[in-house]
Amino acid sequence: MQAPHIAKPDDGKTEEVEKRDLGTVLRQFGLKGGEEEPWVSDLGSGIGSPRWYRSLAFMLVLIALALALWPDFNAVQAAPEVDLTEEERDEYRSQMITPLALGADTGRRMGPSRLVVPLASAPERPAVELTATFGSEDSLAAMLRRAGVGAGDAARAEELIGSAFPVEDIESGTGFKLLLGRRASPSDPRPLENLTFRARFDLQLTLDREGGPLALEKRVIRVDETPLRITGKVGSGLYRSARAAGAPARAVQQYLKALDEAIDLDREVGADDDFDIIIAYKRAETGEVEVGDVQFAGLSRRGTAKAQMLRWGKDGKFYDANGQGELRTGLVSPTNGAITSRYGMRRHPILRYKRMHKGVDFRARTGQPIYAVTDGTVAFAGRNGGYGNFVKLSHGGGLQSGYAHMSRFAVSRGQRVKRGQVIGYAGSTGLSTGPHLHYELYRNGKNIDPLSVQFVVRAQLSSSELQEFRAHLRDLKSVKPGAALEALAPKSEEPEQPVREIDRLSNAA
Repeated sequence: MQAPHIAKPDDGKTEEVEKRDLGTVLRQFGLKGGEEEPWVSDLGSGIGSPRWYRSLAFMLVLIALALALWPDFNAVQAAPEVDLTEEERDEYRSQMITPLALGADTGRRMGPSRLVVPLASAPERPAVELTATFGSEDSLAAMLRRAGVGAGDAARAEELIGSAFPVEDIESGTGFKLLLGRRASPSDPRPLENLTFRARFDLQLTLDREGGPLALEKRVIRVDETPLRITGKVGSGLYRSARAAGAPARAVQQYLKALDEAIDLDREVGADDDFDIIIAYKRAETGEVEVGDVQFAGLSRRGTAKAQMLRWGKDGKFYDANGQGELRTGLVSPTNGAITSRYGMRRHPILRYKRMHKGVDFRARTGQPIYAVTDGTVAFAGRNGGYGNFVKLSHGGGLQSGYAHMSRFAVSRGQRVKRGQVIGYAGSTGLSTGPHLHYELYRNGKNIDPLSVQFVVRAQLSSSELQEFRAHLRDLKSVKPGAALEALAPKSEEPEQPVREIDRLSNAA
């Protein structure tokens, strides 16, 4: 009998159910899109919902799993420890690379044996060479004591040097070479064996013991003072061409400043012009060189001089070839303060009516310095009505200047004053509402606006000085360019003494 046929679900439908179940799982874990909610979602939204708690739990499980699988950080034993003897350990230490701070020792060596006897103390060096620098407002003895020289030797050295050269004239920064000898005991200072320094550019002083007391030796150094003359074409630029010709930067700056007093550097300098710079220059036979200030500043075109400026006098100012000093223009402010009231009609702050303000007011504190606007002579210094303490200066050519309301004076009548010199101090004397400076200017006795005048001052040499000035100018211009860079001439040898007849006879015998 044939068995009854039992219908079974279609195999294709079964596979479809299984695939749908797998897709559901993937969608629940957020690995596949669909309508089902994923296990992983944004914790920033839907806080408190079942989906949010499910995502939080899944995140905590992952964190716990990561911490459980975290690697261990215990030290890994690379090699078993070896019990080394002291000699073996010392041998290894001499061959390893170690920082100096930890006792590094490079190279193979032998450890100390029984024949090695430790010293009670290390032997000292027999002599110590060092250098010392003379400081500002320093004393020679104090500098030597700081270098380790004993008080007795330091005082003796200062005495010997002072007998040959003024100690107070030693410039700060001067270097001293010292040689200290062996001391008798560790508690004693080392004796001074030798001291050498350059007292001047042309003088070297040496103290030497040579087995006896300290003795001074003076060495006069031959110095050539031929000035350094540098010439050339202006070309593309005066500064650049002068530097390319070998002039130091400081000398070029001095040269340009001197020329600026004589000509307009922006308009009167051409590419075909010739510059001429003469600099003070010293060369010692020992090889040292000392470069000084610019002595002559010249500019010419096709042999015709456009400017010739020569440094002259104790103040080191430049004068042109005619003996006229540097040109000074412009108004020097009589005090350091802003202008509060100008020249002209105004309402008087005290009198309460309009009247002419004959000067310029400057803001100033009590006791603030007041300066002369240019060279002149004190024509008046005293009390002058509403002006209070008042100073009037005469500058020549009918020009005078006045300074009012001073607290006190710094000059007296008849005294000569220079441009920028302090002549008094600001105050509030006279008819004044507070401390300030009232400044006036007069031409032929009449008030004028002080801000409308510029002073021009040029010094002039006297006839006797002018002759010396021109002679010095000729000497400088006779120097050949580059002559100071030539080799020094050999020192002239002492003439041989004539052989005496008696010596000749004795030699023949």
